[in-house]
Amino acid sequence: MECLTLKKSNCKNCYKCIRHCPVKSIRFSGNQAYIIGDECIMCGQCFVVCPQNAKQIVDETEKVKVLLQSGAPVVVSLAPSFVANYEVGIEAMREAIKKLGFYDVEETAIGATIVKREYERLVKDEERDIIITSCCHSVNLLIQKHFPRCLPYLADIMSPMQVHCKDIKKRIPNAKTVFIGPCVAKKDEAQQYKGIVDAVLTFDELTAWLKAENITLEKKTDSNENSRARFFPTTGGILKTMDKKNPKYVYMAIDGAENCIAALRDIEKGNLHHCFIEMSACAGSCIGGPVMEKHHRSPVRDFAVISRYAGKKDFLVEQPSRAEIRKDFEIIEQRLREPTEEEILDTLRQMGKMKPSDELNCGSCGYNTCREKAIAICQGKAEISMCLPFLKEKAENFSDTIARNIPNGLIVLNEKLEVQQINNAALKILNLRRASDILGDQIVRVLDPGDFLTVLTEGTGIRDKREYLAEYKKYVEKTIIYDKEYRQILCILRDVTEEENQRARKESITHQTIEIADKVVDKQMRIVQEIASLLGETVAETKIALTKLKESITNE
Repeated sequence: MECLTLKKSNCKNCYKCIRHCPVKSIRFSGNQAYIIGDECIMCGQCFVVCPQNAKQIVDETEKVKVLLQSGAPVVVSLAPSFVANYEVGIEAMREAIKKLGFYDVEETAIGATIVKREYERLVKDEERDIIITSCCHSVNLLIQKHFPRCLPYLADIMSPMQVHCKDIKKRIPNAKTVFIGPCVAKKDEAQQYKGIVDAVLTFDELTAWLKAENITLEKKTDSNENSRARFFPTTGGILKTMDKKNPKYVYMAIDGAENCIAALRDIEKGNLHHCFIEMSACAGSCIGGPVMEKHHRSPVRDFAVISRYAGKKDFLVEQPSRAEIRKDFEIIEQRLREPTEEEILDTLRQMGKMKPSDELNCGSCGYNTCREKAIAICQGKAEISMCLPFLKEKAENFSDTIARNIPNGLIVLNEKLEVQQINNAALKILNLRRASDILGDQIVRVLDPGDFLTVLTEGTGIRDKREYLAEYKKYVEKTIIYDKEYRQILCILRDVTEEENQRARKESITHQTIEIADKVVDKQMRIVQEIASLLGETVAETKIALTKLKESITNE
């Protein structure tokens, strides 16, 4: 079962998860992010940083409720970071959680005491050059999946969660165990090592359950001198609880996945020796865990809370045999093939990176370098479209090509009526030599701003308004549109000077024809009248005379 899942509908293709993933174990397909299980170290960073809450931690609340209904005693192992998250002591937590039906609540710090004693034994024996703590499951996965050569240095000891849950089952017959803490990786650890931890809840899940049952935590703390292992969830907390009696070791605490990766690289190169290294994938260790409730993200305050709550002596707990808490770690193989140099270069060219100077290495896609991104594309983890500078340049080139080649003039203004863009056709209409002559200047320099102000204030566009630009001796059809979303004004100018000239010529010819026709008619009328005058009679008189002549002839 996957512990981290994705809500596809929420994934907005922002690449924030891949930018923050320390091992780049996220692939993109169809503009959706997918977690690569074989590479993921379950650090939960993608869950923390996702602005759309597209990453989900699988909720095991219902699974725990089934355990409670089984009739078996269900005991909670409560991570020591609880005091920073809830700001109450273990007694307050026990009272509240038992109301949900649990048999009992104990501190995981009891298991941490057993683990730290085993670390002290490893240091004392001096059998190893380097010892890396195995409490953090994300660190364990990081080594198993990405730094297998460092696996011999990983302490072969169970985590405090496992040791404590195993101890509970040893003390309480037929008990079921539920770990509650700030960690996603513990869900995966419980699944990988069956039979020790029966279910894992996060602080978020516990808080939601308590709220649903209307159970309120009593704001009280308690103290226990024998509770030094409560320091475990802080950076250096393991070292703080240990008796570091062997001076041959250098003791160091490293937190944050990037720092852990840097240290493991140094170990692989042989740059570190005789070290005991406390490693935690989360910055600030467990109190910086991905499911520490978000309103509690203050590492300084959280550390102070832990420090005040922890005692100066160890929990009084029986130490099991070495064999009982031994843990084997195996290499988890990577399945992705490394692409050839030719494949990488071909992919870089597809990304528009024709030469090394084209590789911006801006990291907007989530990968540190363009080459790293190209390798991910070859492996099917990334898409070319994830390169934002490439897409921006492609879109700009495409739009510029359109703008340059359309026959109409195009001018883009901001709300201050300053020219932001102008194409060649507009430059020709306005008798400008180059765009730089007007870019950034007010439109009033080249056109009457009246129509632009009207469109800006009223929000209603002007379409196909024909006017004469006397300064340029040109007729244009002007369209002005205001884009409220992008807060820009678009002006399209169509040069209709030739059309106007042709229309004027046509009108002139028509007028001339009419004048000529009128003259011809007038002339013809004059001729008719002159002929009639010469004959000494009008047309009517001629008709009468001819009629009489006809009648006379007929009569004859």
